[in-house]
This record gives sequence, C-alpha cells and structure tokens, in this order.
Amino acid sequence: MKVKLMVLLMLGLSTTACQITPEKLVTVGAEAYETATLSNQDIKQLSDDSCKQMDAKSHIAPENSPYTQRLNQIAKTLGYTINGTKINYKVYLTQDVNAWAMANGCVRVYSGLMDKMTDNEIQGVLGHELGHVALGHSKKAMQVAYATQITRGLIATSTNSTLATLTESQIGDLAEQLINSQFSQKQETQADNYSFNFLVKKGINPIGIANAFDKLGGGDASILSSHPSSKQRADNIRQKIAQMKKTQ
Repeated sequence: MKVKLMVLLMLGLSTTACQITPEKLVTVGAEAYETATLSNQDIKQLSDDSCKQMDAKSHIAPENSPYTQRLNQIAKTLGYTINGTKINYKVYLTQDVNAWAMANGCVRVYSGLMDKMTDNEIQGVLGHELGHVALGHSKKAMQVAYATQITRGLIATSTNSTLATLTESQIGDLAEQLINSQFSQKQETQADNYSFNFLVKKGINPIGIANAFDKLGGGDASILSSHPSSKQRADNIRQKIAQMKKTQ
C-alpha cells in the first residue's frame, strides 16, 4: 500500500481533487503503479496515437511550404535517428511559439517559433527536444500523463493489459497533457547539456542554444520553463563554449 500511495503522491494528485474514495484508492493506485512497467512498445503506441491526434487537429505545413523546406534543411544537419529511434519532423502553421518531441521520435515545430529564430537557434532548440527523447524524459512524461489519466478516472485499463483502449477524446487529452508537461530542473539542464554535446558532435555551433534562450526569455514556450531561468540556461551554455575553446 505504501508503494501505491507514493505513486499518487509522485503524480501530485490529492484524493480530494480526484474524488478518490478509500476503496478506489487501492484499485487506482495499483493501476497507476502498473504504468511504471509499460513496455517500450506500449509507450510507442501511446506516442504514435497522441502524435496522430495532434497532427489531425493541427494545420501541418505542406511539402512545398517554405517552413517545411527550411525545417527539412535543418533536419539534415541533425539527422533522422536518436538511439535507434526514427525522427519524424513536421511544422505546425500557428503563431504559437513552441516545439516538442515525443518518445516515438515525433518532433513538431511551430511556425511561430521558426519566425522568431535563426536556423542555428532552431538547431539548438531541437537538440534540446531530442535530448528529452534520448535521455528517456519523454518516455517518463508519457508514463506520468497516462497514469494521471487513470488516477483521475478518465481511463481504465483492461483486466489483461496495462494499456487501455482509448477513445479519440481520451487520446487528445493525453496528447495535450503530454506536450504541456513540465520537466524538472534536472531534466531541463540535462537536455540543455545534451543539446550542447549533440551539436558539437555534429559540427554545429552550440551558441544557438544560448541565443534561443536570450530571444525567448522563458516566455510562452514550454521548452523554456521558468526553472531554471532562461538566463541561467544561456549562461550555462556560454560557460561550456568558453571551456571548450580553452581546451582546443
């Protein structure tokens, strides 16, 4: 029972807010705990479904769009696989400023973000997002999002599988929660550092990461959460660049 209660606490949910009775707590806690053992195939399936749902409700830039052509050129410099996971890049035509990646390699960039950034800055942002995938953060975010839906009683697992059959509406809710999920300070720093090392390995100037933080300043993009601050994150990258130059 202690393990089941810890799962609920880790998800940041209260029994009052979720209206979970003592009897339901045992069942829901067990189901939430089971999501920790979701297979990689389960995570991929949930990510595939979530990505398809987001694509269906978004305005995707066509192949002949300047946005798509520009992103394709940037993607060539970054590559199309991360730790064996194939990366699929697309642009959403929207004034929103954001970019995100799911555990299945689904990477989406908003045209509003592309309007604000140089190619090098986009490389830095995408390196960061790919870092979340490579480091397992996106997988953990999916597990938490899925478990949260279970604890809120919005979905229920079947008796013979931890993976539920979800409606389009439920998948949509899961996708929204996933792309709006907040990573921890440690995860954000790890993804920043991954982007730095990733770009350097690719022969790309990592200053774009710091410049992106300067330009967006921790505003409305989920990739720039307020912890740590955008200034701290930019300073971290610039310190790494300075250290790299000393050793060259």
